Amino acid sequence: MARLMERYERIHDRYDRMGGYSYQSELRGILSSMAFDESVYDKKISALSGGERTRLALALLLLEKPDILFLDEPTNHLDIGTLKWLEQYLKGYRGTIVLVSHDRYFLNETVTRIFEVENHRLNIYEGNYKFYAAERKVRRETELRTYEKQQREIARQEDMIRRFKQRGTEKLAKRAASREKQLERMERMDRPDGDHGKMSLRFHQEYQSGRDVLQVQDLSKSFGFGSRRRELFHGVEMDIKRGERVCIVGDNGTGKTTLLRMLLGQTDPGSGRIKVGHNVQFGYYDQGQLLLNDDFTVIEELQDAYHLYTDGELRNILGRFLFRGEQVFLPVGSLSGGEKARLSLLKLMLSGANVLILDEPTNHLDIESKEIFEEALLDFPGTSIIVSHDRYFLNRIPTRIMELTPEGLVNYLGRYDYYVEKKQEMIGSARQYVKDLGQTGTAGKADAGDEKAGADQPAEPALTAAEQRRLKKEQEAIDRRRRRQREAAEAEIARLEEEIEQMESELSLPEVMTDSQRLQKLSDGLEERRSALDEAYEKWLELQD
Repeated sequence: MARLMERYERIHDRYDRMGGYSYQSELRGILSSMAFDESVYDKKISALSGGERTRLALALLLLEKPDILFLDEPTNHLDIGTLKWLEQYLKGYRGTIVLVSHDRYFLNETVTRIFEVENHRLNIYEGNYKFYAAERKVRRETELRTYEKQQREIARQEDMIRRFKQRGTEKLAKRAASREKQLERMERMDRPDGDHGKMSLRFHQEYQSGRDVLQVQDLSKSFGFGSRRRELFHGVEMDIKRGERVCIVGDNGTGKTTLLRMLLGQTDPGSGRIKVGHNVQFGYYDQGQLLLNDDFTVIEELQDAYHLYTDGELRNILGRFLFRGEQVFLPVGSLSGGEKARLSLLKLMLSGANVLILDEPTNHLDIESKEIFEEALLDFPGTSIIVSHDRYFLNRIPTRIMELTPEGLVNYLGRYDYYVEKKQEMIGSARQYVKDLGQTGTAGKADAGDEKAGADQPAEPALTAAEQRRLKKEQEAIDRRRRRQREAAEAEIARLEEEIEQMESELSLPEVMTDSQRLQKLSDGLEERRSALDEAYEKWLELQD
């Protein structure tokens, strides 16, 4: 019996050390931090969107707690709130973390060493991104000076060799030959930081817009009909002037992309008014690069949009965006995310638009391309409206930030750090308000001296018990309504996915493939339902608070 109890204690201790009592709460905590609530726990993986799958894969990896954690672009598809949580989690992680990332703000907050692969070399920097950026600049300046010094020495030696040979004497000819051998043995440096590896970008506008670019009043958007009608946001107000750089932020699923499409006239608003100013010409960057034709080659993509350019002119322009030689004949569908991003930016540059509407433009760009893109935006004389989660970008570019919520847009007249500061102030005020509510019952109990000291000041009215009950009931009603909305959204998603599956099966039938009218009708219906499914997912994500 004693041996059995001893064995039981060992097993119990091991179970405790391995997190047997805490794993469920830890699992729920990580899923919650990755924007998954209990309503989606039983949802099939196949029904998740790309962003949801990315977040789920990251959650699974964090739960495993390996000794070495390898992360490849972990910040893609994460909103700002989830990014901040991930940073705090990784700061406290006990194992080793090796990550690939182009998110400069994330690198600055999380890493202690940076390995840079450049020109077939590995350079190591013992610090975060801020340290890396400063040291990299110093290193490149030093390398450039060394390179230029070597070039001067090579030119001097070649000039002396030429002069020795011109003299025509045997002695000088031997000295010239000796110096030539020395030059041949010299290890010649490549020119550092050459322009051959940089994208060249400059936005221009064909003509200037009016001072009032966009005026939006009481804009709303809903999906579905009748009892299935669901609101994405309402009460959106916007007044954008020429030359502003406005960045729109918000949680995933709040409808930021939908709002941009409404401004462009691609999606109809549920209600409200959008007034486009005089001489406004929009240029649109789509984060999914869906405006590119995968069947075209790179040069055909430009030829289709800009007929007045010759092939030679287009090839020269493509060269500035690092599409050189035979690369211009690659199919667009075979390009990487970064290459498609460069091609989309090139088309945007050639458009001559005076209002740029950009949806997550830095997602697929490397750090150097991001910096070039940012400089081009800062030099652009027109107006920019940008959706972004790139916090480093948000600290450089905007003249103001707008946060999209279900109740409309909240303006912050500054950049990211200012936005964070004001958000924290708002959260602190809200917490104080809740705390004050809890102390309402004792708020009036002060001693006589305090009452006398405050007699000349009007007392703030305290909430009565009835008012507290009313507020509580209102909050409960809001929670019930959101729960019903989530359930309805899930039912709508399931219905659309089933219809899409049926229509895709029907499309493959031989009798359908030979009936052009039926084939077109099915294709149109399929596209309509896929669009509705995307909107349903956006709505469902918006309800996951």
